[in-house]
Amino acid sequence: MFHFFAYISRLHLIKRWGLMRSTREENTQEHSWQVAVVAHALAVISNRLFGSRLDEGRVAVLALYHDVSETVTGDLPTPVKYANSEIERVFHALEAAAVEELAGKLPAELQEAFRPVLLPQPSPEEELVHIADKLCAYLKCAEELQSGNQEFEVAFAAAAEKMEKYAARPEVAYFMEHFVPSFSLTLDELKK
Repeated sequence: MFHFFAYISRLHLIKRWGLMRSTREENTQEHSWQVAVVAHALAVISNRLFGSRLDEGRVAVLALYHDVSETVTGDLPTPVKYANSEIERVFHALEAAAVEELAGKLPAELQEAFRPVLLPQPSPEEELVHIADKLCAYLKCAEELQSGNQEFEVAFAAAAEKMEKYAARPEVAYFMEHFVPSFSLTLDELKK
């Protein structure tokens, strides 16, 4: 019996934004799905509109698994993860060890197929997943502010600054211009 899939199905139990008071809790499983959708969209936009040759399916799969180590580590808040270079180094080592532990919960003949997805090497696809992750954090912060939660004011400013940098990429600028404004609309407004 192998426990990999049962283990990662527990991502819905990992709460994000643990040090922040949220108007709506978010878990790692739903966050991973949103990142996969956004990353896939960015890849499609990049390929279809700007001539890239990204593997759209790989982008989506990398995004689905991008935070899977949190089933072992939990969601460590960003200010803690990046407090200094030593903590960041130790955290990345912990993440790698968590991924190895998870890979060990698969049959030996499947482990090598999953390792590149669980802990990918730098690539254009992995970079797009990273950007989508930041974009989803931006959307979460905007949602919280729109709900009147000033707790997210500083996090939103930091996320907006990152998105400004990433908007130099045409697929990100396109997504920000054509899709992000809809996130602030009500259901009735979306129906129009």
